[in-house]
Amino acid sequence: MRWPGTILREAGILSMNQRNADYIMLNNKRRLYPLVDDKLKTKELAQQAGIAVPELYGVVKTEHAIGDLEDLLGEHRSFVVKPAHGSGGNGILVITDRRQSRYVKASGSMMSADDLNHHISNILSGMFSLGGMPDHAMVEYCVQFDPIFEDVAFQGVPDIRTIVFRGVPVASMVRLPTRASDGKANLHQGAVGAGIDMATGLTQSGVCQNARVTTHPDTGAPLAGISIPGWDKLLLLAARCYDLAALGYLGVDVVLDREHGPLVLELNARPGLSIQLANRRGLLPALKAIERMKTIPTSADERVALGLDLLVRHAPS
Repeated sequence: MRWPGTILREAGILSMNQRNADYIMLNNKRRLYPLVDDKLKTKELAQQAGIAVPELYGVVKTEHAIGDLEDLLGEHRSFVVKPAHGSGGNGILVITDRRQSRYVKASGSMMSADDLNHHISNILSGMFSLGGMPDHAMVEYCVQFDPIFEDVAFQGVPDIRTIVFRGVPVASMVRLPTRASDGKANLHQGAVGAGIDMATGLTQSGVCQNARVTTHPDTGAPLAGISIPGWDKLLLLAARCYDLAALGYLGVDVVLDREHGPLVLELNARPGLSIQLANRRGLLPALKAIERMKTIPTSADERVALGLDLLVRHAPS
């Protein structure tokens, strides 16, 4: 009898413990974490590098400032509220419309002004933040996602997660909101993760709640065969994000806006491992190959080409 751990290792699956010890701890310097754990700093770094991000309408920093929310929003009918130091999608609230003194959530349900104010107050208290420390609430542009995902997203905004190791993109998936995830694109909250063929930008089947799926659980539409527009540019964008924070093991989350094109949502110093399930492919072969290299190209274009070459060389037989 072969042990499950042996089978997973032979399949090139990166485990949680190995990710933490061999990749995050060794490649992500602790002093650099604030550059990605603070979404305000990440947004500023991206803008300085000429990388597009969702427009920031304002920041609520104190309980007293919650009363100024209407002035902050102005004429904007849709917006997103998120904790500056949140993780895993916790505390993110997507509002798609305003109807007098009530707000329409991405799921279609309504909430009152008092409910919204209470949510922001919870953000300020640190309820959704890393370490539970007091936080700020960011209010920003609500992405209008590209219609290419219309059939495979339920009342929310899909995003594309790419794992970048030492500046080299090694795996991607599109994360698709569901009814269970309340319109959020976070897998641990019930969203679907569909793998992306790195060479072609075509979606594949995926995973939802750790189960293999070929169709979206709410719309019934097939997951595979969607051609991601501008895929080459998206890979290049992910590679460029390595230069923002110099974290060796990084998750880059990008959305496709129908008017503004690709926008970087956030960077993640501790990206999850479900991307392996979504792609039916382990991360280890590519990661090990990059580790063995004496030098890594400094050019983002060359790093993308390197990543694609590695995927071909280490494709399952």
